[in-house]
Amino acid sequence: MKTVKISLNSIDKVKSFVNVISQFDSDFDLISGRYVIDAKSIMGIFSLDLAQDIDLTIHADNDAEITEALKEYIVD
Repeated sequence: MKTVKISLNSIDKVKSFVNVISQFDSDFDLISGRYVIDAKSIMGIFSLDLAQDIDLTIHADNDAEITEALKEYIVD
């Protein structure tokens, strides 16, 4: 399990993020404040405050491959 901060500050970024993350069979959680939603749920993502960075928890053994695929969304 690994947690990274991501930025989804536009509708296009949310759509492309869901397309990328849906390619993996692993589970992903987005955490914003007290809310935890499934990262593959586009409707769930739009219920979050997208002006802020969001924590993405990756529940997978191959997290290096996943973080590489998501590098454009990850905030340093």
